[in-house]
Amino acid sequence: MTMAMPAEDFDGFSFHETILQQGELISDKLNMLRIEHYPPDATKGLRQFSLAEVAYFLGVTQSNVKKLHLDGKGPTPTTSVSGRRTYTAEQMLELRQYLDRHGRADFKKYVPYRRAGEHLQVISVVNFKGGSGKTTTAAHLAQHLALTGHRVLAIDLDPQASLSALHGIQPELDKNPSLYEALRYDEAKKPISEVIRATNFPGLDIVPANLELQEYEYDTPLAATNKATSDGRMFFTRITDTLKEVDDRYDVIVIDCPPQLGYLTLTALTASTSVLITIHPQMLDVMSMSQFLLMLGGILQSISKAGAQVRLKWFRYLVTRYEPTDGPQAQMVGFMQALFPKQMLKNPMLKSTAISDAGITNQSLYEVERSQFVRGTYDRALEALNAVNEEITTLVHNAWGRK
Repeated sequence: MTMAMPAEDFDGFSFHETILQQGELISDKLNMLRIEHYPPDATKGLRQFSLAEVAYFLGVTQSNVKKLHLDGKGPTPTTSVSGRRTYTAEQMLELRQYLDRHGRADFKKYVPYRRAGEHLQVISVVNFKGGSGKTTTAAHLAQHLALTGHRVLAIDLDPQASLSALHGIQPELDKNPSLYEALRYDEAKKPISEVIRATNFPGLDIVPANLELQEYEYDTPLAATNKATSDGRMFFTRITDTLKEVDDRYDVIVIDCPPQLGYLTLTALTASTSVLITIHPQMLDVMSMSQFLLMLGGILQSISKAGAQVRLKWFRYLVTRYEPTDGPQAQMVGFMQALFPKQMLKNPMLKSTAISDAGITNQSLYEVERSQFVRGTYDRALEALNAVNEEITTLVHNAWGRK
């Protein structure tokens, strides 16, 4: 048997040597960009927020915020030469707490933390097909919840680590442990508190992802055949069990699931109190989702016989990357709304160059400055994004029994 000669594309190297070299090259270049964008320590910061944004996230009027400043109450904003007031996210949190302490007893609470008897809400964002806006949805939802005063933990369960990258983490360089460390079946298993790290958003922590997460897909079937322990056969309880350690630290957990129906996704779903299924309104994507639902239903039916219990407060379909002027897309959305009127979110997420352009620099729409975009483009995207996140926040509060 003779070995094939390396092709010219590989410059004398084998295929696996070539892709390893190219992977390292891309990683090095991305790190250089990160250092350039987030000096001096390659850690993401967060811009300041305008008076209008602060008023929106606090749920008050701009004049209310302005009056607090003029009366010398709450934190002091940065004031430009033109008189424009801006607040940091930390100051916005301080303002929220001030309003909560000094507001009328019969009025709404400005700090929306869980109260006695309200359970931790775990939202899994899922789709079988890549490119549906799953990670973008999870990132903006987690950030919006944090900016509106909730204590949030984002869990990146996708080995590709896109959610981690959006929060300034480069797995192969930063060497952060993933949730795998809290799920593994051997003696090296760690508590989840050891793999949580803070983000640039006050109130938002993250469990980053890395390629090691994929090991869970290989370990679980092996553990299931181990007759000496039931760990593998009861794999679906592992996220549920590990979250108990931090139950009192958070109000909402947002899990970005991998775009495949494996053990990671199933373990996340059985830990969830709610599920958000993203769907791009095109025929092939809807057909793919149909197969995903059939497979998921069949598998959940099987593992339910082994003791798995999926107890959801709600699940919803979210239309993403929607172009209202596209006739076939509008028809597909109408089709979905007719089939599932109770499960469709009323607000779709529009396709927007503002979101995709922000993503080029690993930023969300809540991080970028409005001045970097055509004002109308940015405002339309932000309005759609906020409408989606407000609708989901209402579902979370309803699950707690709040009106």
